[in-house]
Amino acid sequence: MLEFINVNPNSGDPIYKQLHEQIVRLIVGGQLAAGEELPSVRKIADHFAVNPMTVSRAISQLVDQGWLERRRGQATKVAIKAMQQTDQQESLLFNAIDQLIQQSKQLDVPQVNLVKLVKKRWEL
Repeated sequence: MLEFINVNPNSGDPIYKQLHEQIVRLIVGGQLAAGEELPSVRKIADHFAVNPMTVSRAISQLVDQGWLERRRGQATKVAIKAMQQTDQQESLLFNAIDQLIQQSKQLDVPQVNLVKLVKKRWEL
């Protein structure tokens, strides 16, 4: 799981938010299956060299939103009911698409060129 997550400390988004959004994408995209265990908060924090409280905040939000299940003394797991929320693929991309469109307009990149760039990057 950790190999699919990229944390950028220089991003404008807080690290807990980056973790939250990427874990949701992994669930919606099927890379994390219902019942699958997540690494411990400490292991995630060590892997990304971040404060464990940062990771705990992201995990707590995911639990509160029903994406993950946490029981004392057991590993945190992907919630079974989270699989019912997987119709959200498009909405998860809207923010990134909106940012890309805004940046393209600021750079005066025509829509046709933007589409070509996206296709080119997709093929990498």
